[in-house]
Amino acid sequence: MRKLLSLLLALSLVLVSLVGCTKETKEEAGGEAAGKMIVRHNTAADPETIDPALNASVDGATILVNAFEGLMRLDENDKAIPGVAEKYEVSEDGLTYTFHLRDSKWSDGQPVKAQDFEYAWKRALDAKTAADYAYQMYYLKNGEKYNKGEASADEVGVKAIDDKTLEVTLEAPTPYFLELTAFPTYFPVRKDIVEKDPEGWALNPETHISNGPFKVVKWDHNNVLALEKNENYYDKDRVKLDGIEFYMMTEASTALSAFESGEVDYIEDMPTEEIPRLKAESDEFKIFPQLGTYFYVFNTTKEPVNDPKVRKALALAIDRKAIVEVIAKAGQQPALTFVAPGIKEPDGKEFYEKANDYGLKETAQVDEAKKLLAEAGYPDGKGFPELTVIYNTSEGHKAIAEAIQEMWNKNLGIKVNLQNQEWKVFQQTRDSGDFVIARHGWLGDYTDPMTFLDMWYSTSGNNNAHWKNKEFDKLINEAKTATDEKARFEFMHKAEDLMMEDMIVMPIYYYTNPEMIKSYVKDVRVSPLGFVYYDEAYIEK
Repeated sequence: MRKLLSLLLALSLVLVSLVGCTKETKEEAGGEAAGKMIVRHNTAADPETIDPALNASVDGATILVNAFEGLMRLDENDKAIPGVAEKYEVSEDGLTYTFHLRDSKWSDGQPVKAQDFEYAWKRALDAKTAADYAYQMYYLKNGEKYNKGEASADEVGVKAIDDKTLEVTLEAPTPYFLELTAFPTYFPVRKDIVEKDPEGWALNPETHISNGPFKVVKWDHNNVLALEKNENYYDKDRVKLDGIEFYMMTEASTALSAFESGEVDYIEDMPTEEIPRLKAESDEFKIFPQLGTYFYVFNTTKEPVNDPKVRKALALAIDRKAIVEVIAKAGQQPALTFVAPGIKEPDGKEFYEKANDYGLKETAQVDEAKKLLAEAGYPDGKGFPELTVIYNTSEGHKAIAEAIQEMWNKNLGIKVNLQNQEWKVFQQTRDSGDFVIARHGWLGDYTDPMTFLDMWYSTSGNNNAHWKNKEFDKLINEAKTATDEKARFEFMHKAEDLMMEDMIVMPIYYYTNPEMIKSYVKDVRVSPLGFVYYDEAYIEK
């Protein structure tokens, strides 16, 4: 009997060991633990928020587009197709849209109503919400006036006619308005959920009620944010994944090691010195197009960069070609304008190709930079105050900052300090204006130059330059109300001229999007707008 018991005990230990090994093996093979299909995606930072009205970052937006759905959603060409609204009509003057909602539900099973959209849009516009993207709602009739306290909420051009019908009235015809309704700021939220806990509802998975393909089920800050398939999503049969796990490894080298060891399936950042090797050796290394510009922003209210001559001297003194070829290494193009390539005008030509010459070159223009710095009162950099450049923690941002630091020292005789900040802190510092020069990057929210320009509108929550120019504001308003497309683009060119002649930003390069994606992850869609969509993705066994 003792021998039999010993044999049974030994057998049970072997079986337990085998079960553990099987689970580990499945977890290493694409996150398929316990038979579930889960993609593990490293976003490199813990989002500051996943509240649709308050988010202003790409990492948060990628989570939001997988957890929510707007009136429309975007196809593979980033054009609007039916989302929660199964159909719509537009008035002949292009000012009134009538959206008809399909039968759809929130992740807790309650129906999605037109009132949820009306509430969400007016909440984003409400000055008390303090949404950076409130200006994105200025297309609505009286949207800007309500945001500034000059009109009531009832006067804003969005109204639920009944549970399934939403009427939207615009200030002026807007060619890209349907695409805007697929942007996170335009996503619906539930009034009963938000008002029960205005500050915390979006931070708690139990109250983060959403209406998209996935829902948030876990948020271990600075570690992992987990989504699982939303069984109440109206088109759930299109969703193949059981879930997505978003990891937050900040260091690119750590993320790459995790990818190569099979701990994660998708990384958005890798050490730049490794890119040549990855290009040559791995078919899992991809470079996607991206509609965006990497730049430094000057706080135009702070000395010494409150002087346009100083700003232009700094912008002329850097070697953009060296930065993209020696440091970035992912096919980026030196940026000499702010609006990025990828946006065409009515005649088919690229907007950025028609931009004026703002004096920037791919290589450093040292003599001109020195001349401007001397005119500003700092000959050969003498007397130039010590200042600090801030950037969010990243090996890539650090390498670029160190290169620019050296270029400014060598070419202008000035010294600057560098300071890195954790992502959430960095966003708050930049938004509050507690900086002199800060790293920045902007990806288009839609494929029109306006997405790069109206962020510098005087009242924009994304105007980190703290630059106010009445003529610029006037041009933006004229572009937004123009009915003639040729005139609209002319207004936008003039607006870019003003901001670039004042050099409120220092363009460095136009983005590309290098990513590492496991070969077994199929049909994930990476948009040039920066979003990553998993609604049709799956893991190939």
